[in-house]
Amino acid sequence: MASSSEPGPADTSQPENDQAKSPSVECSPKKGLTTLSTSTSSYEPLETHDPTLNRLAVTMFQKVHEYLQAELTSSESEYQLLEQMNKVTAAKYKDLTQVAGNVGKGIIELNAKFKSLEVYLEQIDQIEDNISKLEHAAYKLDAYTVRLENKFKALTAEKR
Repeated sequence: MASSSEPGPADTSQPENDQAKSPSVECSPKKGLTTLSTSTSSYEPLETHDPTLNRLAVTMFQKVHEYLQAELTSSESEYQLLEQMNKVTAAKYKDLTQVAGNVGKGIIELNAKFKSLEVYLEQIDQIEDNISKLEHAAYKLDAYTVRLENKFKALTAEKR
């Protein structure tokens, strides 16, 4: 224990066997020996302590305990919130995955139905082209009949 304390110049008059007899005195700042620690602790073995200081120390430790407990509780609640958010997000993505799968199946079914109807759709397109040609021919025929009617009226008007 002598290696942990270094006697100062004022302590050279004390015999070394006093330090060896009482190791608690060896580290005591109140007894005049210098130590490596610069702490000014009020704790001395077998010495009475100030009750106000004890009460204040207990209060301080309780307040520090409450503060640290609140910090840990707050961090824990934040992690619980994050965990809940992650669970809700995972469930939402699972639902979206199921919806996307159903949409994909629906698209596949619609494509199959479209392919089965494609032949009929082509026939409808052909019929529409034929109707359009027929309509065009009907307009030409109507225009031709109007011209014939006008010629007929002109010929019958000349004969009278």
